[in-house]
Amino acid sequence: MSEVRAEMVANVWKVVAAEGDVVADGDTLVILESMKMEIPVLAEGSGTLTKLAVAEGDIVQEGDLIALIE
Repeated sequence: MSEVRAEMVANVWKVVAAEGDVVADGDTLVILESMKMEIPVLAEGSGTLTKLAVAEGDIVQEGDLIALIE
């Protein structure tokens, strides 16, 4: 199981993947926005996205869980 966590404080601008999707290492899961920059959050391993812990418009803090991949 792989946990994907936020690396900075940011807004969730766009959710690209959905729970149940099969993802590969490096696939974009969500796009964060901070200081007018778009930051893609990438899968850190291959598998099935079993939990997506954010929604568009959410604010994440550094270390917050974004997704679980099994």
